[in-house]
Amino acid sequence: MSDLKPSQIVSALDRYIIGQGRAKRMVAIALRNRWRRRQVPEDLRDEIAPKNIMLIGPTGVGKTEIARRLSRLTDSPFIKVEASKFTEVGYVGRDVESMVRDLVELTVADLRIRAQEAVQAKAREVAEERMLDLLLPGGTRDGRLETVEEGKATREKLRRLLRQGKLDERTVELETTVSKQPMVEIFSNAGMEEMGFNFKDMLGNLLPKQTRRRRVTVAEAVTLLTQEAAQDMVDMDQVTAEAKEKVEQSGIVFLDEIDKIVGRDSGSGPDVSREGVQRDLLPLVEGATVATKYGPVRTDHILFIASGAFHAIKPSDLIPELQGRFPIRVELDALGREEFARILTEPQNALLRQYAALLATEGVTVTFADSAVAALARIAEEVNQATDDIGARRLHTLMECLLEEVLFAAPEMAGQTVAIDEAYVVEKLQKIQQDEDLRRYIL
Repeated sequence: MSDLKPSQIVSALDRYIIGQGRAKRMVAIALRNRWRRRQVPEDLRDEIAPKNIMLIGPTGVGKTEIARRLSRLTDSPFIKVEASKFTEVGYVGRDVESMVRDLVELTVADLRIRAQEAVQAKAREVAEERMLDLLLPGGTRDGRLETVEEGKATREKLRRLLRQGKLDERTVELETTVSKQPMVEIFSNAGMEEMGFNFKDMLGNLLPKQTRRRRVTVAEAVTLLTQEAAQDMVDMDQVTAEAKEKVEQSGIVFLDEIDKIVGRDSGSGPDVSREGVQRDLLPLVEGATVATKYGPVRTDHILFIASGAFHAIKPSDLIPELQGRFPIRVELDALGREEFARILTEPQNALLRQYAALLATEGVTVTFADSAVAALARIAEEVNQATDDIGARRLHTLMECLLEEVLFAAPEMAGQTVAIDEAYVVEKLQKIQQDEDLRRYIL
């Protein structure tokens, strides 16, 4: 992330997301500001707080896709959560602090995997030596004890055969550790699930490790021994410390469906905790200390990106304190037929490319004429206007209906070419588009 300029971040997002230029720019600026803050003098660094962003727009216009692509583009700890799954402290359910605990857990797991990959070469050497010990258990030769020189020569010969893969199919008996976690479920109040995790870890450490002997091929045994050696080589204290530092300094939380935690004026029932969830979010977004199984984690410099459709309510319906903690607001544009046509063809993961690649595995070639793309985009826009507007997600349902027969019969169509033009699109979709009752269920 430190090497990416805002223009480069926008260009990377443009490869997958059509339009929404302002949203991309604001997200790119926010990410670059994380790097800039780390370059300022230390006495000022802690005073610079991230400017949290709220993305506002109808469903299917790219809000979640922007967040998903950011998680792959940057090297920042990232988590996407649904605001609607949290409940106010005092109600049964997850409290908002669990999102930070989950973010730390994901970061620790990611860094552990990276650390194990970094020591793969050394771990392979250790596994190789252990494998040779298994293949040469007694050091005997022709019923007599080998000399030291003969033993070394035999070992080196076996090492060459092992590296050449000529022993891969031979079976050996290997003793492996069985990781048995106690089957304990903690039924706790909101905010107490961390105690449950620690309790299970504590029991897991108290119980003795069990081993069992397995007969596996040499290739499988080397893989298992390499994994075991890599795990032993990783310094988990260092991994944990680095994970906490990364979360605190460059963590990103994408809070989706934030409009769903605005309560209706009912005064009772399930809505009563929604305003409580907003109030629980306040200290977390502004800066608080969250207790995790790896120690306390500060949220002062975690970037929060919230999103919501806000089709039934307004952002101003959020409590004023929470509004103030999301100073940057970006409205995303609704999508029309022009954007739909570009979405079908331009991105690296364009839908037409996906379906063409899927059918190519069966030996079927599918071509789409420009007129077919235009017809698909027009029908998608018309159906969105006539029913609920679900944005670009409408294209997925249209493509499934359009190619249903080809996808079903593809195994028997190997070597054939299917040319899809405007007439083909109209023939397959016109009836469904005009039938109000059928469209309600299919599209």
